[in-house]
Amino acid sequence: MSRKLKRGGTSVRKVAAQQGTARKVRTAKAKTGSLLDRIVSSLPFSEAQLHRVFLAAILGGAVVLAWVVASFAGVPAMAQEQVASLAADAGFKVRRVELRGVNHLNQLKVYERVLSERDRAMPLVDIGRLRDELLELSWVDDARVSRQLPDTLVIDIVERVPHAVLRKADRLVLIDAEGHELEPISPERARGKLVLAGPGAGQQVTALSALLDAAPALGPQVHQAEWVGNRRWNLTFQTGQILALPEGEKPAANALVSFARLDGTNRLLGGRVVAFDMRAPDRIYLRVPNRAADAAAAAQASAAALARAKAAAAGTARHELAVPHPTKSPSASQKEAQ
Repeated sequence: MSRKLKRGGTSVRKVAAQQGTARKVRTAKAKTGSLLDRIVSSLPFSEAQLHRVFLAAILGGAVVLAWVVASFAGVPAMAQEQVASLAADAGFKVRRVELRGVNHLNQLKVYERVLSERDRAMPLVDIGRLRDELLELSWVDDARVSRQLPDTLVIDIVERVPHAVLRKADRLVLIDAEGHELEPISPERARGKLVLAGPGAGQQVTALSALLDAAPALGPQVHQAEWVGNRRWNLTFQTGQILALPEGEKPAANALVSFARLDGTNRLLGGRVVAFDMRAPDRIYLRVPNRAADAAAAAQASAAALARAKAAAAGTARHELAVPHPTKSPSASQKEAQ
């Protein structure tokens, strides 16, 4: 029986090559699959959770993309206005303002800024802008604005603490420990407070506090501090006496400490000296009022006393010269007559 042979069919070599390639592919897939399986198995998620994570990421990306497109089209602003309108209709709008932490600040200045938000829908209240406006007030050190649903704005104020009085050319101004000007005050309200004077004294409040801290016993007795020539301090005590300090933070502090020691041992404050000058190192100059007049008065009193003493001595001598001889006895007269 004859067999028909086909030409051009797949040869044995080609078949072997195809089989070898298929084995390599299966081996590579097995290795890759086992590596991915090991990575997935090492994660603290199940396969179902990973599917959900991937799905959430895809959906999140789609939402972000949609939001970007809507932003360019102006849809979010319209949606926000619509939501705000619905919130206002539901009663979520500003009807009340609760103010906390105010002791010295004029409350009307706060309400002037806050009441512009009255009857505004809560979602439309710009809390950040309102806080910035409150921080512009001189008494406000910090502020917090919060919504208390459904209809209340809560304003928490942290006030600055009054520290001293700054004397200006035409008025007295209350300042805090950092030199921030709070408000003008009357001389009656300034009574009993530390007064700062001199050009640029408002910028030296912190330095003055550090200086007075060097001698705590003297600090409460200082009534006024004058910044002289933008370089040094003259301190006026409650007694009216003046202490001139040298230039420089350290020399001034050392001089003030030395003065405190001298006052502790010699009671300088409250005495006759009206001014103490410690600008020269290791030396103190004292000024006593009317010292020349006192010396002249003392010399005049001494001269008058000496004159009175001389007059008294002269009067005693004249008295001794005017005394007569003693009267003779009768027996002696009779003897002379005989």
